[in-house]
Amino acid sequence: MSKSIAEGESVEEAKSIEKSLESELNELRKALKEEHERAEDYLNKLKYLQADFENFQKRVNKEMLDLVKYGNERLMVKLLNIIDDLERSIKFSKESDNKESLIEGVEMVLKNLKEILKKEGLEEIEAVGKNFDPNLHEAVARVQTDNYPTNTVIEEIRKGYLLNGKLIRPSMVKVALNLNEKGDNHEQR
Repeated sequence: MSKSIAEGESVEEAKSIEKSLESELNELRKALKEEHERAEDYLNKLKYLQADFENFQKRVNKEMLDLVKYGNERLMVKLLNIIDDLERSIKFSKESDNKESLIEGVEMVLKNLKEILKKEGLEEIEAVGKNFDPNLHEAVARVQTDNYPTNTVIEEIRKGYLLNGKLIRPSMVKVALNLNEKGDNHEQR
């Protein structure tokens, strides 16, 4: 009889263990389902964030293109006044034989144009009388002279310009070569 009680207890124990394992398995399934739902939620949020970011990129790219496309609009409006002034000067010169007034009108228009461009950040590079600077000047000729020290800009062929401090066109210049100076000029002969 003790054997069958022991066998009965074992069966009960096994059923209890099975029930406990089944309960634990159900809890694990429930936890797995919750984690799966959480992962799906994160994935959906990530997809929305990615879509939002792509839309943001498209919007920024469009704004950048618009800036490039229409960024000079304010300058163009100012330059239209210069065109109007030039057209009036031409019309007036055709109706009049006064050459001086035409020159005076064109000089006024040029002055206005330079003022507009200066306000926009354009700056002429001073060259004549300055030391040659390869960062600002492009030497097109070296001229032998006794009147200027070597490497002095003696003539400007084409003006150079800076835009907000950045070189956009170097000055084309002629540079002095004084053979009477002492120093290393013998190398330049």
